[in-house]
Amino acid sequence: MSDRIIMITSPSKRDDARDIGDIDLQSYMDLENIAFYQVPANLESALSMESERSLGIHVCMDNSGVNFLHRFLRHLVEYKENYMNLRNILFHGIEWQVQGLQLLCSLLGPGSSVKQVEFKKNVFSTKPGHAFVPLSEMLHQNNTIKAVVFSECRIGSTGATLLASALANNRSVEDFQIWEDSIGSKGAEELSKMIEVNFMLKKLIILDNSSITVAPLISAVLARNRRVEVHIWGHGCGTKGGTNSCKIVEFLPETGSMKIYSSISSTGLQRVACALPWNTTVTTLDMSSVPLKSKWTKELRGVLERNRSLKTVKLSKCSLGDKAVVYIAAGLFKNSYLENLTLDGNRFGGVGVEHLLCPLSTFSPLQRQANTTLKVLSFGGERANISKFGVPAILQMLETNQSLIQLAICNDASLKPNDVVKIFTSLERNATLRSLSLRGCKGVEGEAILQTIMSTLEVNPWIEEIDLHGTPLHVAGKTDQIYEKLCQNESLVLPNDFLDLPLSAPTCCRVFLCGQESAGKSTLHNSINQSMNPLKSPHINITSTLMNPVLQMEYTNENKSSVFFDGNTKMTMYNLDGQEEGFPSHDFMFLVHGGPCFFMIVSSLVLKPANRYPKSIEQIELELIYWLKFLVSNSKRVSQLFLPSVTIVLTHYDKVAHLPEGLQPIATLVQRLREEFHSYAEIYPTVFAVDARSLVSVSRLTHHLRMTIKTILQQVPQVYEVCNDLVRVLHDWRLKNNKAVIKWSEFREICQLNIPELRLRSRRDNVEKVDTRRRTVAKSLHNLGEIIFFEDLGVLILDCDWFCRYVLNQLATLKSIKTERSGFIRKQELEKILQEKLCNQIQGSNWRAGASFQGNDVINLLLKLELCYEQEPGNPDTLLLVPSILEESKEGAQQWHLAMPECRYVGRCLKCTDIHMFLTGDFFPRLQVRLQNKIMCMGQQQGALYILEKNLIYTVVNSIHVRVVLGSTLESSVDVLACSSKSVTDMVRIFHKLIIPTILNLSSSLMFEESIIRPDCVKYLIPHRFLQTQQLPLKRMKQILLSLPAESMYDYEHTWSAIESNKRIILQSGSDHARELLSDDDFHEVLHRRYYDLQHLATELAVNPDNQQQHEIIPETDVVDPSILGIAKGVEMVLQRLKRVEQGIRDLKEEIASLRYYEYHLLTELHRKMDYMMNYNTQLEERKVPQMFYLVSLDNRSKQLVTRILPGMRSLRVHMLCEFRREMHVVEDQLGCDLIQVDNQTVKSLLPYMSKFMKLLTFALKIGAHFIVGMGEMIPDLSREVVRLLDSSALYGTTASAMSVGALGAAALYGKSRNGSTSDMGEDMTAARQWLVDFLKGQGVLTGMDIAQRFGLWRVRYRDDGHIAWICRKHIAAREEEIFELPL
Repeated sequence: MSDRIIMITSPSKRDDARDIGDIDLQSYMDLENIAFYQVPANLESALSMESERSLGIHVCMDNSGVNFLHRFLRHLVEYKENYMNLRNILFHGIEWQVQGLQLLCSLLGPGSSVKQVEFKKNVFSTKPGHAFVPLSEMLHQNNTIKAVVFSECRIGSTGATLLASALANNRSVEDFQIWEDSIGSKGAEELSKMIEVNFMLKKLIILDNSSITVAPLISAVLARNRRVEVHIWGHGCGTKGGTNSCKIVEFLPETGSMKIYSSISSTGLQRVACALPWNTTVTTLDMSSVPLKSKWTKELRGVLERNRSLKTVKLSKCSLGDKAVVYIAAGLFKNSYLENLTLDGNRFGGVGVEHLLCPLSTFSPLQRQANTTLKVLSFGGERANISKFGVPAILQMLETNQSLIQLAICNDASLKPNDVVKIFTSLERNATLRSLSLRGCKGVEGEAILQTIMSTLEVNPWIEEIDLHGTPLHVAGKTDQIYEKLCQNESLVLPNDFLDLPLSAPTCCRVFLCGQESAGKSTLHNSINQSMNPLKSPHINITSTLMNPVLQMEYTNENKSSVFFDGNTKMTMYNLDGQEEGFPSHDFMFLVHGGPCFFMIVSSLVLKPANRYPKSIEQIELELIYWLKFLVSNSKRVSQLFLPSVTIVLTHYDKVAHLPEGLQPIATLVQRLREEFHSYAEIYPTVFAVDARSLVSVSRLTHHLRMTIKTILQQVPQVYEVCNDLVRVLHDWRLKNNKAVIKWSEFREICQLNIPELRLRSRRDNVEKVDTRRRTVAKSLHNLGEIIFFEDLGVLILDCDWFCRYVLNQLATLKSIKTERSGFIRKQELEKILQEKLCNQIQGSNWRAGASFQGNDVINLLLKLELCYEQEPGNPDTLLLVPSILEESKEGAQQWHLAMPECRYVGRCLKCTDIHMFLTGDFFPRLQVRLQNKIMCMGQQQGALYILEKNLIYTVVNSIHVRVVLGSTLESSVDVLACSSKSVTDMVRIFHKLIIPTILNLSSSLMFEESIIRPDCVKYLIPHRFLQTQQLPLKRMKQILLSLPAESMYDYEHTWSAIESNKRIILQSGSDHARELLSDDDFHEVLHRRYYDLQHLATELAVNPDNQQQHEIIPETDVVDPSILGIAKGVEMVLQRLKRVEQGIRDLKEEIASLRYYEYHLLTELHRKMDYMMNYNTQLEERKVPQMFYLVSLDNRSKQLVTRILPGMRSLRVHMLCEFRREMHVVEDQLGCDLIQVDNQTVKSLLPYMSKFMKLLTFALKIGAHFIVGMGEMIPDLSREVVRLLDSSALYGTTASAMSVGALGAAALYGKSRNGSTSDMGEDMTAARQWLVDFLKGQGVLTGMDIAQRFGLWRVRYRDDGHIAWICRKHIAAREEEIFELPL
């Protein structure tokens, strides 16, 4: 059907009554997209199916004056119920008449299913008002259209006014765009009024001929705090003549960033500033390179004084003078939210600097610093003159400021060497500043400054960075010792010879289509290209230039890249197909490049393109998560200044559009993924569901691609203009010469012939200087992703995709060759094989692209990339280690190469803690190479054995057999196992000296958690898939030991569960002592940590035991923090004071005796703190309801204390304790109140209270404080509950009984989690109490009498201190002389 075309010939005069009903349209009933194209009258109208659900219609006026557009629209109106699947309508070049507009409005009226309407190059009438009145009325009544686009339609101010009046009352349109038009100030004002009342609009894009439209629109968005994504474009002069569209204003509510790119009128700027004081959506204001007057900065002063959301303000190169900066400084005096202020490149002098630094300085010991929130400040410039008045202000600020972390004075020519010496001398007394930049300052010159800097660094260890790039001291090469002292990397410093080369935004970007096989990437690839270039296709298919037609048939569409131009912007599109069995070439593409990139994750909505079975939401989620992790993991490995931009595209939408649930579940999934990955990637909120074969369906995605790439290119760092020139030159040269690899000499020749800035002009020119410029430009092209530059080898690769697929992937074809031993091959043999493969490709496919690439070049590149290892460098017959040719072992069960009865076994698992990342595919091959290199450097006698398999390393180091095994890819774990007759300590030291540092260096962007593997699993080499329950984090083991009394540390046994598979036991359950799992170093660390805590707390809390028996009332000034957390802290401090000396294993008995000696004093202290907790807040003295409540489960006809609360729990009952001081207990026969089901709000209110209550209860029972009578039997094993409170995901140390935890252990456990403030604890108690009050009201418990009936508690007041408590009848009768009852 996609090739079917129906021609409609012009009717004769007698057949003039013929209508569209004569044409068979039964097959078009499921249409989703319709595109109308106006064609000349000499052509015939035609209908063509672009895909199964997309129809293209070419319309014209026939000889009889009958308009086919009107006929078709009338048909759509009359049979509207047959076209309920219609979603998108495009009108291209249509000349509208009144009748056509009326038909269109009828079609889009009530009952319409259309979601998007786009008008492109339409002509409405000479009087737009007449045409837009019916459209306005239609939009006013329509409630289904989501997007309206006008492109080059000349709607003018009248059309904009009518559309704005309609959108003011419309509640469905979320996307409104006007391209290439001039709506005028009146139209902009009307649209701004619409924004003030329309809260449904999510995106507004305007491309106007004048910048007068900017101020009304953006000010309305800011003033009303609308979360509308705004992009306003205008026309400006290009860099080489002509006019280009350029962005004027951009506002992204997702990030809170607003940037004004080019100048607008002063009144417009003032209007924008007036909208900011009470705005809450903008966090970053960037107006760099926009000329500003002091009148505007006066308004900015009011913004700084009132706004509470702005964190960053960038005003670089804004021509600000002294008066303007005075206003900014005045705003800083009252601002307490701004953190980053950038003012470099302006023309204010010393007076402005003096005022600017005033709020950041103090001038007397009694004065407080006015502004303490600003962390980063930069100023200076070539036109600034700050020397006379500015230097004293800078010195005063550096000596007194207590908040500034980063200071930059850029490109200043007024500072003298003596001034710079004073600045660095003042830093000797500054303990806050971390970074100082004097980039480009001419006064940084001379030996005196160098000595002053070195002297300052000797006495000030807090300075982390000093930036002197472009200064005379740096040009003279005298900054090396400074950077060495600061441990800085000077590789990013550009030569001084490049100051004359202008900078500009890059003009090239790489686009990656990421998706699994058969996701429709190639079809989408072609449709995007055709949509961008409907009439001409200047894109270049890389495959066709490199291969003959026969091999092109074998080369699938999934494996090709294409290059095409959108104006001056070059786009290179790559298809990534997921993990490959061969070399992971995609990982390499990210590893060697940074540069501007745009990512599309393409996922098919059906299982296979041939059928219509939709994917489940779980399958789509797994696919999206994999690709997001793939992008994040690779992006983190290169230095990027911004997060990767990701858009999700769902293909084959035409096959599942009939499903009733639609795409709402996927939209919810994407929103959740955006929240999960918000710190790792910028995921576009709109998900594009397309039919990749339809140009209409792909048009919005193509437009989004264009606009996003333009934005990315404006945001990335600028490059030398010669880089942009070379992008086009290298592209044309490559097409002409059909070569993908060139030598350095060829690149120099290209520069000499085509780039004047990189050309040798005479014999006397400095050849070395020009060559350095060329190398730096080549590195910039490398960073942009245009080429791959191996400087040491003198090779430039012009096509990264070709290099990865046809060079690196040659390694995957070498698995069948014979190797000397596992992973090793003779260098000469490998070079010969590679040369043959390259020659075969050249002969078979005219593969001239790599004709200059030899087998030895491939080997040198592999050595450079650490993908192979040369055993004897310089020896032509040496062995090469090539991990990519390794295969998995075929010997069956794995075993150790050492069999001795006294062997010990140790295992450690390194698992990535960041769930958003995983180990890339090239990680383990490079680990195999790097470990081989390290072991060989240690000496042959130490590493005599080195056996490799796929995902396995087996070596012997110092008589210790070591196995390194790659675990699951998605889990990103590496198992390090050892077997030896040596001690556990010796084996663990080998891990931390050789293996683990290498792993961490290769994956520096990942954070790992080290876990202990069960020794029996190491002994029998249990496969990794069974080790989930046989691992214990090392940190958790140390915490468990710290929780135990000293006498139980070395006797503690950790119990391992059994391993079962298919109801068959693989390994029985067992236990191991902690001393057999940890090394001596780890155990000493635990002991030293305990000793340090004891010494520290003994110093803080010195309690005289002789005075403990006397009853004393705690003075208000010495009261412990009024919360459960504070009470536990006080008890813990008493316990730690009682064990203030730990002298190792031999002193354990003495510690036990000391612990028992002070038990009585501890209980007294605990009771006193508990009494105080019950009356911690004087505002709650009336005590309308009891405070201490707990939940029990009624399952199995017995009461069980609820120790963990989760949403959805049922059959719970609320009980309350008798609160009589020092005798708190469970009330017998208490009715309580039933809690039918736990919801999320209940969990949020009670979870902090439950956690703190359980910890205090556990602590009290462990030390023998049985004052909560009747509670202990409700808890089977409190030691388990404490461990659950520390880590609810796993249960460690289950063999530790309730009494073995001990008082000191409970206090230590509780102390580890008390990082929250006292105010947080007060909020927790308040939230729990408010929940209890609301719950009781819902149960009908409204008065004290109701509480007495339900809970058996009465309200009383103590006679001695006046505190109120709720107690039982038994206590009222027994202690009537101590209390008196209060009215209920």
